[in-house]
Amino acid sequence: MKLRLYPKLAFLGIQKNKRLYIPYILTCSGMIMMYYIISFLIETPILDYMRGRSTIAMTLTLGCYVMGIFAVLFLFYTHSFLIRRRKKEFGLYNILGMGKKNIGFVLFWESVMVTGISLFIGLLAGITCSKLAELGLVNTLHAEVVYTLSLSTASIRNTILLFSCISALIFFHTLWQIHLTNPVELLHSENSGEKPPKGNWLFGIASILLLGFAYYIAVSIQSPIEALLWFFVAVVMVIIGTYLLFISGSVLLCRSLQKNKNYYYKARHFISTSSMTWRMKRNGAGLASICILGTMVLVMITGSACLYFGTEDSLHARYPYDFNNRIGFQTLTEYSDSYISEMKDGISKLLEDSGTVAENLSDYRMATLTGFLKEDTVLIDNNTVESAYQNSEPYDSLRQVCFVPLSDYNKLTGTETLLAKGEILLCPVLCDYAYSSFTVSGLGNFRIAGTAENFFKDEVWTENVMPSLIVILPDFIETLQPLAAPKDNDENPLVHYSWYYNFNTSLSSSAQIELYGQLRDVLYNKHGIDSKDTVRFSSCNSLAANREDFYSSYGSLFFLGIMLSTVFLFATVLIIYYKQISEGYEDQTRFEIMQNVGMTKTEIRQSINSQMRTVFFLPLVTAVLHLAFAFPMIQKLLMIFQIDHPKLLLVIAAVSVLIFAIFYTLIYRITSNAYYSIVSGAKENE
Repeated sequence: MKLRLYPKLAFLGIQKNKRLYIPYILTCSGMIMMYYIISFLIETPILDYMRGRSTIAMTLTLGCYVMGIFAVLFLFYTHSFLIRRRKKEFGLYNILGMGKKNIGFVLFWESVMVTGISLFIGLLAGITCSKLAELGLVNTLHAEVVYTLSLSTASIRNTILLFSCISALIFFHTLWQIHLTNPVELLHSENSGEKPPKGNWLFGIASILLLGFAYYIAVSIQSPIEALLWFFVAVVMVIIGTYLLFISGSVLLCRSLQKNKNYYYKARHFISTSSMTWRMKRNGAGLASICILGTMVLVMITGSACLYFGTEDSLHARYPYDFNNRIGFQTLTEYSDSYISEMKDGISKLLEDSGTVAENLSDYRMATLTGFLKEDTVLIDNNTVESAYQNSEPYDSLRQVCFVPLSDYNKLTGTETLLAKGEILLCPVLCDYAYSSFTVSGLGNFRIAGTAENFFKDEVWTENVMPSLIVILPDFIETLQPLAAPKDNDENPLVHYSWYYNFNTSLSSSAQIELYGQLRDVLYNKHGIDSKDTVRFSSCNSLAANREDFYSSYGSLFFLGIMLSTVFLFATVLIIYYKQISEGYEDQTRFEIMQNVGMTKTEIRQSINSQMRTVFFLPLVTAVLHLAFAFPMIQKLLMIFQIDHPKLLLVIAAVSVLIFAIFYTLIYRITSNAYYSIVSGAKENE
C-alpha cells in the first residue's frame, strides 16, 4: 500500500466524521490555550513589578499541574466516545483487506493531524489572548498595568511537549484497543448494547453509605483544621459515591419506570426508557462525570470568589490594627517591665518623628502553652503530650492556654477587677468550658471567679484556629515560675512569653508603609534575634504593607479558579455533546423503525424530551445538593483565611448556581437538537 494513501485516508476519516472531530479539536485547542496562558503568566516579566510575586507564581504553577493532569484524564475519556464511533469504520477496513498494522498507520496520521491542528489553533489563541489574560490578572490583583507585549518560548515548548505526549499516549491506547478486538466485533461495536450492571443493590447501598458519611463529615465538623484534614477524604468519597449512585440509581430508575404501566406504555416514554435501560452503565458513568465536573465548578468558583470579595474583611481580621507588633522573650526572668519600656520609648520616638501618635492602643503581655484537656485539667508534661500523640488522642482535646496579667486585662477593658490568690478569670475561645475550677499540670488548681471578656481582636486571635482558654492571673510572674525551667523534647521552653503592642495612626497608606520599614528596623535589628539581646523573636506587621500581598494571594486564587472553571465547563459541554451524539447514532436505527411503523416527528420530539427530562437534569440537581452539603465545610475552610461571612458565601453560591443552571439549560437545548437531528434523519422545522 502506498504510503501517501495513509494521510489521505486519515484526512477523509476526519472530514467524514467532522461532527465528532471538530468539537474534539476545539476542546483540545481550548485546553492548549488555557495551559499556555497559565504557563505564560508564570514567566511573564510583569510579575517582577508585583508584591507577592512568589505567591502568585506558586499558585499558577499549581494550576499548571492541575491543568496537565486533568487534560490527560479528560482527553482520554472524551476520545473513547470518538473512537467508539470509528470502530465500525475500522472493522470495515479490516474486512476489506486492510490489516491492523495499516489501520495503525491511518490512526497515526489522524493523530498527527489532530494534534497539529489543535496545537496551531490553541497556541495561536493562547498567544493572542495572553495579554488580555495578563491584564485580567493585573486588575484582579489591583496592581499597575505594564503595557508591554511578550512571548514565552519556554511556555510554548512545554505546551507542545505536554500535549504531544498526551496525543501519543492516546494513540498507543487506541492501537491496543484495536489489537484486542476482532474485525466482527469492530464492525458491530456501535450496536453492541450494555446490560445493566449486576448487583445494583450493592452499588446503591455503597453509594448511600459513602455520600451519607461524606455529608455527615461536611456538616458535623466544627474546627477549621479538622475541615482541612477531612476535606480531601470527603471529596474522594463524594466522587466514588456519585459514580456508584448514578450507575446503580439510573438502572433502578429505569426499572421502576418500566414497571409503571401508566408511564411506560406511552409512545413518548416507551422507546426512550427502553434504550436507556440497556446502556445505563455507560450512561450512568457519563452522568456522574457531568455531575462531578459541575460540582467542581460550583465549589471552586464559590470558594475562590468568596476569598477574593472577602479580601478586605480577611485583611482587617488578620491585622485589626494599622501596626501589629509582637515581641517574644526567651525566659520569664527577662520578661521585665524595664526592657518593655525601653522598646516603647523607641517606638514612640519613631511615631513622633513621623508626626503622629499611637491611637486605639493595645498593650499587654501573654504567656502561652499547649496541652491536652482532660475534664478540668490541662496536661502539658512531655510524657503525657507525647503519649497522647502516639495514641492518636482526639484533636478536640488539644487546647492552647493563654495567661494574661490581671493588670493588663484591667488596662485594656477599663475595669478594676480584683482577684484573690488562686483565683482566675477564664475566657474560652472556639470551645466550651463547663467546670468551676481549672487545673494545669505543674501549676496547680485555680478557682474560676468569673468569665473574662473576649477583649482580644489582635492578629494572634484572628489567625488562631485552635481552641483556646484565656486565663487572667493576679500574680502573673509568681504563678508561672514553676514552668520557667522545663523544656520539651526539642529543648524549647514549654511556655512562650510574648508582649503585644498594637496601635492605629492617622497616617496615609504610603506613610504607614514608610513607618513600617523603620519600625521593622528597630524591632529586628536593635532588639531582634541577631542583637544578642533578651528577645527570642520579634514580629511587626502593617495592614497597609500587607494589602498587596493579600490581593496577590486571593486574587491569583480567584483568577486560577476562573481559568480552571472555564476548562471544566469546556469538559462538561464536550461530555454532554458526545453523550448525545453517540447515543443519537445508537438510537438512529430504532427511531427509523418506529417512523416506518407510523411514529411521527412530533412523537419523536416528545420521546426525546421525555428522555432528556428524565436523566439530563439529575446531574445538575445532584451537583447543587453536593454544594449545599459542602457549604458548612467551605465556610470552615474560609475561616482559616479569616473570612467568616456566611451571607457573602451564600450569595456567591446562589449566583454561581444560577449562572451554571442557565448555562447548563442552554447546553441541554443545543445538544437535544443535535440528538434529534440524528435520530429523526432531518432537522426539525419549528
